[in-house]
Amino acid sequence: MRLLHTSDWHLGQTLHNHDRTYEHQCFLDWLLDIIVLERPDALLVAGDVFDTANPSAASQKQLYRFLQQARTRAPSLDIVIIAGNHDSPGRLEAPAPLLEAYGTAVVGHVARRRDGEIDLERLIVPLHDATGAVAAWCIAVPFLRPGDVPRLPALDAAAQGPEAPPPDPYLNGIALLYQQVFALAKARCENGQVVVAMGHCHMVDGQASLDSERRIVIGGTEALPAAIFDPAIAYAALGHLHLAQRVGQKEQVRYSGSPLPLSFSEVAYRHQILRIDLADGALDVEALPVPRAVDLLRVPSQPAPLEEALAALAALDLEDLPLPAQPFLEVRVLLDAPEPGLRGRVEAAIAGKPVRLAKIEPTRKHTGAGEAGTVLSLEQLAQIQPDDIFRRLYRQKFGDEAPPDQLSAFAELMLPGALGDDA
Repeated sequence: MRLLHTSDWHLGQTLHNHDRTYEHQCFLDWLLDIIVLERPDALLVAGDVFDTANPSAASQKQLYRFLQQARTRAPSLDIVIIAGNHDSPGRLEAPAPLLEAYGTAVVGHVARRRDGEIDLERLIVPLHDATGAVAAWCIAVPFLRPGDVPRLPALDAAAQGPEAPPPDPYLNGIALLYQQVFALAKARCENGQVVVAMGHCHMVDGQASLDSERRIVIGGTEALPAAIFDPAIAYAALGHLHLAQRVGQKEQVRYSGSPLPLSFSEVAYRHQILRIDLADGALDVEALPVPRAVDLLRVPSQPAPLEEALAALAALDLEDLPLPAQPFLEVRVLLDAPEPGLRGRVEAAIAGKPVRLAKIEPTRKHTGAGEAGTVLSLEQLAQIQPDDIFRRLYRQKFGDEAPPDQLSAFAELMLPGALGDDA
């Protein structure tokens, strides 16, 4: 079989309030051409199709037009889409009965039967080869919230021993769900059929992209070990992390990364999708670079004093492009004191140039008073998570790192519903 693995499209995303519809459409048009050229048997989209749980009508139209065109240009193509943490499971699944006519299976949430047990059947999708025969079974597991995982039996604390750490019902529940659905899929395999997995999660030691990824669970308890994927799984297509990477040095467990840069931290990164060939027990994975429709510019390349930064902006010599294709600009300025007229001076320096000012990143020198005296930019403040604040305050007050039990208690406190319905 030949598979294409992609994820984290984030349709509808804006970059510092600039619309990105043009970029997303360029990617989808390119992907259609790749489907025709590479002739895959299946396209796996591993979550975060949309940027928000309430996507715009234009974003939804982009997705549905792509699915219709993919079916027209590649009539035998199977498409499997799972929901990510940015997606609304119900909204993503709503048109599923109609999308089935276009060879598309959508799994947004984990359903339970009347007896309360998880309906494992709906998490398994058949994948067909060029002859129309089932060649693989796809475990399609969407982003899992605590209420989605199996309920674990109570463990005997005495039997575990006094030194054993308390079990994490969320992480262990995820591992159990993958085990259960894999066993069901494996039991269906015959005549050389294989099992392929999909997931939207944060794996242990996964490299995150700065400024563009939302933590799934506060406190880091979302990190899953690669061992949750049975060694017999031919390939695991993951979503959530925006940088393409292997997990646990395993060739068959991978993130494809996002197809577009979602923050300026990804200026120098080459985005891609993955092509996977499975044949006679062998695995071949190749990255297919995604053309960048709109450039991201950081000027200067490192924070510089204001006059130096303004001179670099004035020296910009850019190709004259229509507005949707004009590059986005981040201006990096090193300041010793507040500069009330900063934006006006920057805008004057780029007046008439075919570039869109997306962000001014003022960096101030440390005051010398340690971490408590560091001045953060608004952009940096926007990225701080509640547990970051907890860690900083603990260090400031006690002069040491917060102990694991305090971090665990804080993480539990921040879980949805922990403070009651009125919190």
